[in-house]
Amino acid sequence: MAGDRQEGDAMSTNRLLRREAASAYLFEIHGVVRAPSTLAKLAVTGDGPLFRRDGRIPLYSTDDLDAWAGSILGPPMQSTSQPASKETPSVVSETQIKRA
Repeated sequence: MAGDRQEGDAMSTNRLLRREAASAYLFEIHGVVRAPSTLAKLAVTGDGPLFRRDGRIPLYSTDDLDAWAGSILGPPMQSTSQPASKETPSVVSETQIKRA
């Protein structure tokens, strides 16, 4: 059917991006700021978006970046007085940042 996307479809909008382009994509599409070096660190710890490799080069699918961004963003809110959901991370202290 027209508009249905199938794996291997040449008309697919899913692209593979290198780390720098993946960082720019996350910011431009989702407003998520993650430097390429942070994506590299997250790839080591397993906390970042899924990726593939072409030899030594990590490649991020736009679908995987979209899914990961959706998983780290909190729910929509109408007021700053609304309580944070359980999935929303708490504020990180400077000590925790320095240890990381």
